[in-house]
Amino acid sequence: MKRPTLTLMSSVMALTSALGISAAQAADKAAVIDTYGDIAEAIYGDALSTAQKLDTAIDALIAAPSDTTLNAARTAWLQARVPYQQSEVYRFGNAIVDDWEGKVNAWPLDEGLIDYVAGDGATDENPYGGLNVIANASFTLSGKQIDASAITPELIANTLQELDGVEANVASGYHAIEFLLWGQDLHGTAHGAGERPYTDYVQGEGCTGGNCDRRAAYLQAASDLLLADLTEMADAWKDGGAARMQLAEKGETGALMTILTGMGSLSYGEQAGERMKLGLMLNDPEEEHDCFSDNTHNSHYYDGLGIRNVYLGRYVGVDGTVTGGPSVSDLIAASDPELDRQLRADLDATMMALGAIKSTAEAGFSYDQMLDPANAAGGALIETAVQALVTQTRSIERAVAALKLDAIAFEGSDSLDNPGAVFE
Repeated sequence: MKRPTLTLMSSVMALTSALGISAAQAADKAAVIDTYGDIAEAIYGDALSTAQKLDTAIDALIAAPSDTTLNAARTAWLQARVPYQQSEVYRFGNAIVDDWEGKVNAWPLDEGLIDYVAGDGATDENPYGGLNVIANASFTLSGKQIDASAITPELIANTLQELDGVEANVASGYHAIEFLLWGQDLHGTAHGAGERPYTDYVQGEGCTGGNCDRRAAYLQAASDLLLADLTEMADAWKDGGAARMQLAEKGETGALMTILTGMGSLSYGEQAGERMKLGLMLNDPEEEHDCFSDNTHNSHYYDGLGIRNVYLGRYVGVDGTVTGGPSVSDLIAASDPELDRQLRADLDATMMALGAIKSTAEAGFSYDQMLDPANAAGGALIETAVQALVTQTRSIERAVAALKLDAIAFEGSDSLDNPGAVFE
């Protein structure tokens, strides 16, 4: 990047001095924003590289279905979720991410749109929830016959995704692939994930579930589409990419508001509310984020880690590479050291609470079981994490004020703000 001339630097210093802002302060903000962009580039790059490994594992499953290749594909999916979940803190403030995110991580989904399920799957609210496009090479939409004989990325993205305007008709992204690898989790609040057999991908004799060739085609097309979508976002955060340019156009104040909007909104309305408190109130495993694989404990953990990454300006990649630099924490520490210490402590408390859920699930007490109203200890684990997220959000609000930014209306959730509405 071309360095500013001494004359230009002198002019900048004179201007910032006249405005009562030191050149060091101005440079610090710019550096913090650069760090934020660098971490996004690293995270989305990791999300892409792990999705490429998932795609390779899916190819192997389709070529030679077996318990071994199915389990390898499942493991690759779980590994791909680690970096992606850490990217969700870039939502809510970056329009380019929000406009794109639904293609790769929308949930919950009416999985009967895609493949066989227990029962019909269709409801009055969503008749296409029982479509089972894998079993049906054509169907009628608004009086028009739709040719679904070839299951392609284009069919999934342009026709099936949010079919008939229904958000629950999720046809693409991580969770569609998750469903195709695990199948429905029919264990309710008991321990156990989906149990799709590898024979659902056996071609010819030995095929279970019917239409194994179309199921394989759907899985491959969904994986291809995920790669294309992640490539788009990884490119957007490279130097000169669309996301970096959009952030720069906001100016330093607007960019800092974007950073804190993502932190606060993910922390409060999205994670504490929609992903955790709501499911606990309803005692409903269908509200799990990764419901087919029983990986919800990890999704929650890495969402929380993503928030801390951005505040501290440090991300550890899947290969151990550290991306970091000047951080929001540095800015807050310069203006209110006590607030910085408090927010760091709040973030640590959240990670301890989310870590307790993660370690408990890994020890065999799954998130499904924590949602069972009969399991008070499990509910307490979730509630503790919810309250930690709410507490850290209050400190994030104080950080907004400490940076002299306009007040930010973080995303909310009825589960936190109007609990009675949840049951109406």
